[in-house]
Amino acid sequence: MPHRERTEKTAGGMPPKGFVAVWVGQEGEKQRRFVVPVEYVSHPLFAELLETAAAEYGYSQKGAIVIPCGVEQFRRVHDIIDRERGGGHHHHHYHHHHHLLPHLAGCFGA
Repeated sequence: MPHRERTEKTAGGMPPKGFVAVWVGQEGEKQRRFVVPVEYVSHPLFAELLETAAAEYGYSQKGAIVIPCGVEQFRRVHDIIDRERGGGHHHHHYHHHHHLLPHLAGCFGA
């Protein structure tokens, strides 16, 4: 089973300990629920997504965080972070990913 299918959930419920649930989808797109490791929050690309969500919805979202990003774009970010985690990278440098931001513009409201 591909990793993304193990982390993507279609039903509600509390995520397991050490994980956080996020809803992902742009306006007009069906939102999908993802359950990702808490460590993702400290990654620069994921932090950008959270900043975009805060700008759009504020900091007082209840329940799962909603990220206004296309599902496929989110999957690309997810895959990048997942590859780094699997590759033994325990720290992340923003400059390694700045070239990706134009390709992920749909996630950042551009």
